[in-house]
Amino acid sequence: MASEEASLRALESLMSEFFHDRTTNERKHEIEELLNNFAQQIGAWRHCFYFLSNTLNDYVMMYSLTVFENLINKMWLGVPSQDKMEIRSCLPKLLLTQHKSLPNFIRNKLCKVIVDIGRQDWPMFYHDFFTNTLQLIQSPSTTPLGLIMLKTTSEELACPREDLSIARKEELRKLLLDQVPTVLSLLTGILESIWDKHSVIAATPPPSPTSGDNGNNGDLVSNLLQTPPSAKPLNQPVPVLDLESEYICSLALECLTHLFSWIPLSSSITPSLLTTIFHFARFGCDTRAKKMASVNGNSQNVAWTQERGHLGILAMSCINELMSKNCVPIEFEDYLLQLFQQTFYLLQKITRENKTHTVKSRLEELDESYIEKFTDFLRLFVSIHLRRIESNSQFPVVELLGLLFKYTFHQPTHEGYFSCMDIWLLFLEYLTSKIKSRLTDRNTVLNRYKDALVLLLREVLNRIQFRYNQSQLEELDDETLDDDQQTEWQRYLRQSLEVVAKVMELLPTHAFSTLFPVLRDNLTVYLGLQQFIVPSERGHRLNISAENDCRRLHCSLRDLSSLLQAVGRLAEYFIGDAFTTRFNDALTVVERLVESTLYGSRVKLYNMETAVPSVLKPDLIDVHAQSLAALQAYSHWLAQFSSEVQQQNSAQFISLISTTMEAVAPLISTKVPEKLLLSACHLLVSVATTVRPVFLIRIAAVQKIFNRVTDSAAQRLPDEAQVLICRALSNILLLPWPGLSESEQQWQDRSTNHSNLISALTREYRALKSNVVPQGKVQLEDAKVVIHQTLSILKDIVDTVSTEATKSRQICYQSMQDSVQVSLDLFPSYIHQPDVTDEMLSFFLTLFQGLRVQMGGPFTEQIIQTFLNMFTREQLAESILHEGSAGCHVVEKFLKILQVVVQEPGQVFKPFLPSIIALCMEQVYPIVAERPSPDVKAELFELLYEVLHHNWRYFFKSTVLASVHRGTAEEQMENENQFIAVMQAFGQSFLQPDIHIFKQNLTYLESLNTKQKLYHKKIFRTSMLFQFVNVLLQVLVHKSHDLLQEEIGIAVYNMASVDFDSFYTAFLPEFLSSCSGIDANQRTVLGRNFKLDKDLPSFTQNVHRLVNDLRYYRLCNGSLPPGTIKL
Repeated sequence: MASEEASLRALESLMSEFFHDRTTNERKHEIEELLNNFAQQIGAWRHCFYFLSNTLNDYVMMYSLTVFENLINKMWLGVPSQDKMEIRSCLPKLLLTQHKSLPNFIRNKLCKVIVDIGRQDWPMFYHDFFTNTLQLIQSPSTTPLGLIMLKTTSEELACPREDLSIARKEELRKLLLDQVPTVLSLLTGILESIWDKHSVIAATPPPSPTSGDNGNNGDLVSNLLQTPPSAKPLNQPVPVLDLESEYICSLALECLTHLFSWIPLSSSITPSLLTTIFHFARFGCDTRAKKMASVNGNSQNVAWTQERGHLGILAMSCINELMSKNCVPIEFEDYLLQLFQQTFYLLQKITRENKTHTVKSRLEELDESYIEKFTDFLRLFVSIHLRRIESNSQFPVVELLGLLFKYTFHQPTHEGYFSCMDIWLLFLEYLTSKIKSRLTDRNTVLNRYKDALVLLLREVLNRIQFRYNQSQLEELDDETLDDDQQTEWQRYLRQSLEVVAKVMELLPTHAFSTLFPVLRDNLTVYLGLQQFIVPSERGHRLNISAENDCRRLHCSLRDLSSLLQAVGRLAEYFIGDAFTTRFNDALTVVERLVESTLYGSRVKLYNMETAVPSVLKPDLIDVHAQSLAALQAYSHWLAQFSSEVQQQNSAQFISLISTTMEAVAPLISTKVPEKLLLSACHLLVSVATTVRPVFLIRIAAVQKIFNRVTDSAAQRLPDEAQVLICRALSNILLLPWPGLSESEQQWQDRSTNHSNLISALTREYRALKSNVVPQGKVQLEDAKVVIHQTLSILKDIVDTVSTEATKSRQICYQSMQDSVQVSLDLFPSYIHQPDVTDEMLSFFLTLFQGLRVQMGGPFTEQIIQTFLNMFTREQLAESILHEGSAGCHVVEKFLKILQVVVQEPGQVFKPFLPSIIALCMEQVYPIVAERPSPDVKAELFELLYEVLHHNWRYFFKSTVLASVHRGTAEEQMENENQFIAVMQAFGQSFLQPDIHIFKQNLTYLESLNTKQKLYHKKIFRTSMLFQFVNVLLQVLVHKSHDLLQEEIGIAVYNMASVDFDSFYTAFLPEFLSSCSGIDANQRTVLGRNFKLDKDLPSFTQNVHRLVNDLRYYRLCNGSLPPGTIKL
């Protein structure tokens, strides 16, 4: 006894030293080793039990419990049965005697250790494990302890970790499911008895100052929602619970939440239980208690109130767990209906207004977490159950939407509002898909919801306008970007406009007639600013200076910007089938947009001096930019206008386009703010690419833009704008005009003009000397700038034209031929400049992807040969190993070019195949194979896959006889060594840790099997198949790529299905015999449990069972004491 006492003191001293802030890491490591060595000793648990019983040191208690946990989970199989009996007896007794004095985290850990024993031994060796828990719950003095044990049991046994066999996991789940009715009945009884006991005390509450809340309105909703008569009265006051009862209820609700996460919906979840949970959900919206706490001002009262609110949050968590289940048995649907009715009563309660409360103030008083849970409930209801419940005559969906409307537009936080907007979008998507599937009664469905949609549209439009919602909108952050690269303001506006767009899709006429007048009013203010412009020393000034006027103008301009975005978002609803019916509305919008863009460009409001430049100037720029962007959104409508009604309204169409170009041309300048410049460039690109008017090049404003861009003396635009403008000008000349025959396209003139354009754009680039790299740092940087600017423009032009007609691509290549040759000549000189090489290879990659036919065979061969000569093994090693990510990007681009080459169906590039495969396997692969970094690997394996996929006959010569007798005659094999090397590289990649490469390569093998029957080829079947299966099974056993379990299982099935007989009779026994860490009997059990199934679901289930049980046996065997004799 004395020695145990001394050991305890020594351990307490060690633990205190370990956690002392002055203890060095070396000393901590020494202590850690001491403790680990002690834990491994046979019988260490006896000392730990003594420590647990006799110490007050939290660290010692936690360490002792960790020793028990390790013993039970990793060494239990080797513990003598007598010791097990002692442990099963002494730990529960310790818990029972000390649970009230132990710190909560120690008590919970002790519960977990006891549950771990049950996980191993219940019911065979620990038959009273679960009955003990039920008895604890039923005894008033230990109810909280029993509930903690129950929750821990649910957590640890329902979804156990991987350290159990599959058979044991299935047994535990079945045992627990058998106990579910008893457990739910017990929990229902606890919650009901506490509620009823305290409700009796509070049966006659004093009149409340908010008693109007429970007046006729409440009865009306109760009747409306058809509350079951058996339920407790809905307007019964929420009882006041003592702290012990609060605690017990919170534990019971936590248990229910976890149970509901895994038990199926069934009759065990009774109406009585649902009603009880619902009543506890009312705690969350009981604002009366908050008032009492704030009046009393006592901190204990405040904590008590928070606990009451916590019960409401826990109850809503229970409800949401049930709501999240998509699979609802028919017999449970009535229960769900009851749940919806009761919860929507709560929604009605928290959105009711009276003399003392607005809806918003009521919501502000509620706990934020409760509001989040309630919003989650509404989202689950709309996304999963609305389709199920909507047709039920007992459920008033339209009234619910009214409540949701009030709930949404009185949210106290921005996040709450965003979440509610998501719910409306879900509802609108549901409604849209329902109408599309039931076109016959479209109007009936729409009429049912029309009033709600109209109300929603009007309110959302008001909410995005400073005129109606200034205080809230000014709170939104418009600077910090979130993970989606948008500010809080942008997110707010985008979400709101999505709702407007969805309503527009359902009610186009009404939505337009609501939106357009508001836009028109704000446009009138904007267009009227011209009268306030007066001359100033620096140009012109906006003569509005009164603070109130400036504020009103700021709000009006912000609103106009939002409304322009709204009108642009709706452009898609004016085209296609709707073009004719909504033509006049669209024309009205486009005319106003053209008018406002021309006005902005002529008056130059972006250059105007203002009284508050930091506010009004950005506003004026933004409105101008948004009007250009909105007009750009109507480019598809303009294209349809051009093709369908141009003959009748050609003058009108020409006027619209000409005026638009007059608005764009002045903005193509370095003196214009970049935001405005880019908007103008994008609009020009859309007109040139989508609308393609025949007369566009003849418009004086467009010719002015041509002259500006080709003038070498003109100041160059910022890179992005320059690329966009050049794309637009190139497209004007290259893209075929819609509705005209080939002979009317004027290709000769357009080709000459395009050649002149490209010649002007590449003047400096073509002047670079191919054999001399500038030696001076300044000269080198200047050369790099020219290369970057020119190639980015050329690359973009090729990219744009790559999907167009042959004639367009021919003209494009003819214009660029000199520049391409210059690029090829320059390439060797800059091979040691990875940034330049990367740029050049990007250009060549785009050329190969878009214009390889136009380049012709001989020149393409010259390019490939140049690259192959340049990328020697030394150069590749330098790029990959020494130049970091820039060098790797160069090699990746090169491999991507080769991917395009090997995919070409003709014979032109076939002679390069041996060189390409040799480059991959002999030069690139040895460099990257053992590197942990995924750089270059993804592109390399993609190239190897493309080689195999598009050049299968390079390896397998298909004969006529083989194709006639498919499956009986083997195809002739060629280039066998290269094929084997490629397959070995794929196999090796499955031993690497990178999960992305693993997934990519597994997908490639599966694709080759689907398209080319890879697994069936003799060479693969006889010498590789089961090597791959072995590697994949080992990967599953080692859990190195657990996220890909399903994909690996399917691949193993596809490989095994080539020859199931060999898999079961030869491979599986051999695989098991090679598995270390298990004995012969365990091998037999594993083999016997792998059923001879040949369907995919059963086979993959067998694979995962084999893997799980193999790991389990190894764990068990590893935990046995040395010298144990296995029977």
